[in-house]
Amino acid sequence: MELSGDELAGIVDQFGGLKEPALQSAIHEAAFRAGADLEAETIDSWIDDAHAEFTLLSVELDDGEYVVPGPRAFPTVPEMATDLPHVLDVDPVEIPEDRIETGIRKKLAAAASRVGDQDRANELIDVTYDAEAWAGSDLSDVRDRLQAITAEQDS
Repeated sequence: MELSGDELAGIVDQFGGLKEPALQSAIHEAAFRAGADLEAETIDSWIDDAHAEFTLLSVELDDGEYVVPGPRAFPTVPEMATDLPHVLDVDPVEIPEDRIETGIRKKLAAAASRVGDQDRANELIDVTYDAEAWAGSDLSDVRDRLQAITAEQDS
């Protein structure tokens, strides 16, 4: 059994957002229902990959950090996870749009500061467009910084 970033986003989307330990529990429960036994490292790797691909995003709320579907996600609930909201003792949460915008800005800024090559910079530029459509915010300032990086690398 392997869950894609979109499937992880689908699990999270059923709740509005989940703290990472709750997401890990949800994945374990889905795996159990599918007859699979997953190692914690496998789940952590899936979550890390989904964050790197911008299918998951971390946002800060007053009571801690939540994982939400990211700008590159097409949330798809895996068949074995459709009733998780009824099974897990986790209340749904509504994530304010301003927190989502702050989360994507923070993540893009961090990724831009570590960009190592032009391909990654171009990929992040594409993410800014996806994020603008997804969150309805203007990320042209972040995109301008990334375009400056690609211009530097061209020279």
